[in-house]
Amino acid sequence: MVDPRRHVPRTDAVLADPRLVAAGGRLGRSVVKDAVAWAQRRARSGEIGPEEVADAAVAALPPQAASLRAVINATGVLVHTNLGRAPLSAAAIEAMVAVAGPADVEFDLATGARARRGRGALDALARAVPAAEDVHVVNNNAAALVLVATVLAAGREIVISRGELVEIGDGFRIPDLLGSTGARLREVGTTNRTSYQDYAKAVGPETGCVLKVHPSNFRIEGFTGSVEVGELTGLGVPVVADIGSGLLVREPLLPAEPDATTVLAAGADLVTASGDKLLGGPQAGLLLGRRDLVEQCRRHPLARALRVDKLTLAALEATLRGPAVPVRRALRADPAALGDRAAVLAGRLVDAGVDARAVPSQAAVGGGGAPGVTLPSAAVSLPERLAAPLRTGEPPVVGRIEGGRLLLDLRTVPGERDEDVVRAILGAGG
Repeated sequence: MVDPRRHVPRTDAVLADPRLVAAGGRLGRSVVKDAVAWAQRRARSGEIGPEEVADAAVAALPPQAASLRAVINATGVLVHTNLGRAPLSAAAIEAMVAVAGPADVEFDLATGARARRGRGALDALARAVPAAEDVHVVNNNAAALVLVATVLAAGREIVISRGELVEIGDGFRIPDLLGSTGARLREVGTTNRTSYQDYAKAVGPETGCVLKVHPSNFRIEGFTGSVEVGELTGLGVPVVADIGSGLLVREPLLPAEPDATTVLAAGADLVTASGDKLLGGPQAGLLLGRRDLVEQCRRHPLARALRVDKLTLAALEATLRGPAVPVRRALRADPAALGDRAAVLAGRLVDAGVDARAVPSQAAVGGGGAPGVTLPSAAVSLPERLAAPLRTGEPPVVGRIEGGRLLLDLRTVPGERDEDVVRAILGAGG
């Protein structure tokens, strides 16, 4: 008897299929070969017939060469770190695509001479925060803080409150981050209370700077006390404020969240912030403040290792100059309008035989911003069993489990994606 596995077509024969040849030009030969090998294994195990290998390989091809997949964020967390933080605006995406090839990132087209890297993005950032004498951009906020600590305090002391020695995620902690620069931490105060006198007693000839870190991913309540930036400006050393979440100006909906403009006006010498949180742009570390200190940071050798690429520069400039970004729109969404959307979607799903309900919900800023702040929202409530098929469907839809039900919170779902959500639910066997 002939082993049926002998009839499984050879790899080169399958790769000759016109559909796979075309896919190789788009996805790369290695990606296509992986799909063919997977289909051949299925045929050898008897799952499919030898004649089905080419079709199975075509069906297994990914939509793009990269393994990362775009998802619909229905968690109700506006800046979801695990989902890539801030979704970029259409203007930012268009700007990135436009410069994906050769671009004038360090070239002056008018003169034919070398030009300042990222001048457009830096100008846009400076215009957005007029209180800053100068600005610089690195690859994330932790990098901005490392650069500042290296320039101002390597081999010296950084005075910081014990209540601000935070963990910033994935096990990385501010003390370890700062210590890696060669700076020594001079901790003052206690976890819940730090006074001006605590800072004043600690500042001395060895002080490189005083650092204020906004505790953006937790909140301490009760018997607490802290010192504002403006009170620290008379200590005779640079005051650095890490505001974290990236607000450049005050946001009325988040009155407790610090912003760069206000903190600089209060007297901070340098401010660091993230570009991919409440600013709504790409991952970047923003450095704003005194011209001499920013220039020292820009000219330090470490700045070369921390610089951003042309795609980040393009996206950041478009974020700053362009229309309202998705994070801002989600933050300011009308709860009543969200409720109306949820009712419509739930009604359509019920008509299709799905156990769906429109329910009130509570969304959050997330991403290390505005801890404890909830945003009234609305969600489509579904059976919990749909969570996995929705996550693995096309497009993937990620919600949250609450009270034994899957909630798809619409504050983080753009209205133009409602049809995609309905199709995904129906396709998941809702």
